[in-house]
Amino acid sequence: MKRDSIQQHLAGRTVNELALRFRSAATDDEAQARMVGILSLPDAPGPRGVVIVTGGPQYRVGSHRQFVLLARALAARGVPVLRFDLRGMGDSEGGARDYRAAGPDIAGALAQFFAAVPALREVALWGLCDGATAAACHAPSDARVHALVLLNPWVRSGAGLARATLRHYYLPRLLRGAFWRKLASGEVRLGASLTSLLQVAAATREAAQEDDAPAPALLRALTQFQGKVLLVLSGDDLGAREWQALLDGDAAWRGVAARPQWTRAQVDGANHTFASAAWRGEVEQLCARWLQSW
Repeated sequence: MKRDSIQQHLAGRTVNELALRFRSAATDDEAQARMVGILSLPDAPGPRGVVIVTGGPQYRVGSHRQFVLLARALAARGVPVLRFDLRGMGDSEGGARDYRAAGPDIAGALAQFFAAVPALREVALWGLCDGATAAACHAPSDARVHALVLLNPWVRSGAGLARATLRHYYLPRLLRGAFWRKLASGEVRLGASLTSLLQVAAATREAAQEDDAPAPALLRALTQFQGKVLLVLSGDDLGAREWQALLDGDAAWRGVAARPQWTRAQVDGANHTFASAAWRGEVEQLCARWLQSW
């Protein structure tokens, strides 16, 4: 492990930021690849920490610097936070891989986190999109993980995407007066619109035949995980709509999400990556209050 550190002064508190290098818990040919993480460490860290799991073509800073700002905001409240680059992303070595292969990297980050912060007793994994799905899939197998914070978790399937598009894009358009005014004035190409609608409807039927259990690995993991879960959905995001479609159409998903240890919140108007400062600030407040509530 190698450390370099700087200090940030936030909300009247000092937050030390340490650059860490460590290895994945993987056993494949790239097991020796070094990963890079940033530890946001309060002067007096509490026993509960957060590990931010990145996803997609993403690294430890996050879209719109969300991961940096979140880590510093939580650390200013006494919560140590580690954000890191998966192998093959950012400054970490190795080849790129998707969320399904993130488990060993998360395990390696957790080992480093507990070694660097002796006061730690439990951790919440925090993830956005497929980072959330990766975190949830790892959690049941790791006793160090007591909680999950899932933002717009990745639950994409062919059927789910098609249903969400029909319900939340095409149908609302048909109910808007502006659509009919444009249609009457010739601004809407009716033939092209009908073709697109029919294509989506056909995709829904075809996908439903070959994919009647969206995100089975995630459902299995969430069923097995007995810790606390904070689910945060964006108010204006197709991925969040796909999650809602799962709840509407599948009793198993509804049963998991209805558990008493689950808390659900929505950031009204927010897009998938919480692009505005106001939306990111709301996420920070939701996470901070939830972490202090148990």
